[in-house]
Amino acid sequence: MAIRIITDSTSDINPKEAEKMGITVIPLKVLFGEKEYREGIEITMDDFYKKLSEADKLPTTSQPSPEEFLEHFQQAKETGDSVIVLLIASKFSGTLQSATIAKDMVEYEDIHIIDSLTTITGLRLLVEHTITMREQKREVAEIVETINQLKERIVLLAMVDTLEYLHKGGRLSKSSAILGSLLKFKPILNVKDGAIGVVGKERGTNKGIARILNIIDEMGDIDQEFPVYFGYTGEDSKGYLLRDRVSEKYELENTAIYPVGCVVGTHVGPGACVITYIKK
Repeated sequence: MAIRIITDSTSDINPKEAEKMGITVIPLKVLFGEKEYREGIEITMDDFYKKLSEADKLPTTSQPSPEEFLEHFQQAKETGDSVIVLLIASKFSGTLQSATIAKDMVEYEDIHIIDSLTTITGLRLLVEHTITMREQKREVAEIVETINQLKERIVLLAMVDTLEYLHKGGRLSKSSAILGSLLKFKPILNVKDGAIGVVGKERGTNKGIARILNIIDEMGDIDQEFPVYFGYTGEDSKGYLLRDRVSEKYELENTAIYPVGCVVGTHVGPGACVITYIKK
């Protein structure tokens, strides 16, 4: 009996990485008009951000269907394997709902679906720790309990470059978007309990990064037993700048930086930078 690990494409774990890790990644989709692309499979990140910058209308995103989970759950049932499913926060997407429907359809109890309360690099952190525990031959119940505790300690902070995409998506009035653009404000977002909150806004990149450092101090120490991950949408310079400033201040040794994919990129636009870590 093996433990199968399933996540979704907002973890930004690409097919090559997934194969190496021995996991399954279920793609979400991004739609430009009538044309639908499976994230990480049918559209590259470069192509996506090019299309996004040229689009008059914001693309939409959609969750996987229950059927996309069903085949994997059915296989696990037939072989008697356990399944741990780690998914994007249920407040961001109906992906978890699709997985739950599929579990009910297959009528197999050894499927453990976890609402990660996060996405992108936060989800990746949890998936990687699940893989580590599987390699250590831990029991399924222990892995699930540990991940459910760990997800409460994940901090994900992002500085968004522009309010244009929030406006295009109907989340901001035109006057606010124009004012924000004129004043070059950088909104700083926090993902907490599976929801997005605005925790500050600063004029310019350097002030924005300084504010992120202050927020990290306020939130409690970084647990350096775990890696600290950085991310960026589209262009990478702000992601590297954030990584360098944070690494220098907190003397970080275990870091990595990843591009943010299409589904999350649709909602924040290019030019954002992200930090994700587990707090003590």
